[in-house]
Amino acid sequence: MASPENKSRVVAIVIALVLAAPLSAAPGGQNASTAVTGATQPARDGYVGDGACLRCHAETVDSFHKTTHYLTSSEPSATTVLGQFTSGNNILKTANPGLYFRMEEHRTNGGQPSFSETAVEGDAPDTTSQTERMDVVIGSGEKGQTYLYWKGDKLFELPVSYWANLGWVNSPGYRDGYADFDRPIIPRCLECHATYFESRPPPMNRYSPAGYSLGIQCEVCHGPGREHVALEASKSVRGSTPGVAAGSSSGILNPARFPRERQMDLCAWCHAGLGWPLKPAFSYRPGEVLEKYVDLPPPGNFAPADVHGNQVGMLEKSVCYRSSNMTCLTCHDVHVTQHDVAYFSGKCLTCHKPDSATFKKPGHPVTNNCIHCHMPRQNTNLIVFNFDGKRMTPQMRNHWIKVYPGTQAPVANR
Repeated sequence: MASPENKSRVVAIVIALVLAAPLSAAPGGQNASTAVTGATQPARDGYVGDGACLRCHAETVDSFHKTTHYLTSSEPSATTVLGQFTSGNNILKTANPGLYFRMEEHRTNGGQPSFSETAVEGDAPDTTSQTERMDVVIGSGEKGQTYLYWKGDKLFELPVSYWANLGWVNSPGYRDGYADFDRPIIPRCLECHATYFESRPPPMNRYSPAGYSLGIQCEVCHGPGREHVALEASKSVRGSTPGVAAGSSSGILNPARFPRERQMDLCAWCHAGLGWPLKPAFSYRPGEVLEKYVDLPPPGNFAPADVHGNQVGMLEKSVCYRSSNMTCLTCHDVHVTQHDVAYFSGKCLTCHKPDSATFKKPGHPVTNNCIHCHMPRQNTNLIVFNFDGKRMTPQMRNHWIKVYPGTQAPVANR
């Protein structure tokens, strides 16, 4: 039932859209605690999982578990799958009058529900169909989410996704009117939407169905935590035990203390485009030189730049970045949800003080909304899907900070 054109492509999960929208908040309807329920924590050297962090950092972990980073992948449940399954709302018609998709929720004896997508092709009563389970949810749902299914030990993307305010849509990059269940999910995509997947190629989309951890968890940015947990348990950190010198290693990484280049590498790992892997996925560790692991060609001076394709590259083009020591962490706190433009505008005003040389436009009113004019939302051509016969290109925040003629701030500071 798949088109030959799509069968031959090994592509990325284009729904990286959620992870790459740092100004957005987690959706109100999703329960953060369900994000990794059911996933098996693989036995990776030095890794302990977020449960170990909760013992001492409960408030921070609880806050982080509400962010789109943590919620970027999850097990399917009544709270993590956001589409509607009621009659009349669970059908996606396509450009092919002989093909439609039906999304269904299945409940057995009051247990946890399961979910499926079915492609129905042909005219009744002579129809054929293919049904696959939704086994992994990709995306927090703030903008949208797509779904993966296991075929044995291989992962594939399902042809129907969910988009906020629209409902069911053709998955990004899928050709409208075709039922394609054969798009493989490659490790580089999962590396930016999960903490770990145990890859077992060939083929490229073969993984251990029991060896994965969903969501972006603490150790993705802080590194393996086993040594830190052991040190804390023995009270042997930073002079907390007689004879242990203050300043001794805590056994955990703090990205805020990395040199600027390594801070930017950590964010560029997933916010500078797909790139080309040089080493196996999930082998990069925070604080290391990223270019040894992923080849991310810098955007050329005259190359067309997409607001979603390389957010780090866009930021690095900015005069603000080039004339200061700012990093992504200057404005972003990944442990909390952030969507208040007044907060980000306050960051701008710490450098661009009114009546100073850095406040370039005399008489320009001081505002709590620098962001909408100098980092406007613009359409991306890297996330494209079809809905109701129309080609849709969502908007993302442009991280190239500069003057955009003709932009005006909307009434709502979102």
